[in-house]
Amino acid sequence: MGLLDRISFQKREPEPPEAIDVTASGDLRIQWPGGREVTVPAARLRDLCPCAGCVEEGTGRKLLDPATIPADIRPVRIDAVGNYAVQIEWSDGHSTGIYSWRSLREASGLPPDDA
Repeated sequence: MGLLDRISFQKREPEPPEAIDVTASGDLRIQWPGGREVTVPAARLRDLCPCAGCVEEGTGRKLLDPATIPADIRPVRIDAVGNYAVQIEWSDGHSTGIYSWRSLREASGLPPDDA
């Protein structure tokens, strides 16, 4: 076994967004490096919450019932988490989801490494 067989190569994380704004309707407008701007519906992003309360940790099975997400859901607060994610506090009181740049790109419909 050689040295490279013992090294775990991790994929590079996507570049962070240049800006994240909340639109008048409550959706997230994300400006990605290179000029790509994408608007992600708030309900879609809330439905994709990766926290342990919304996704079973051991199996990855979704626990959140999309029917329980209010139609008028919107971000109340968005905070940076290190240099790799944001944590969103939602108008339904949920605030434990941490959205990595990779998960935001996927929610935006963009490939994770197409920066």
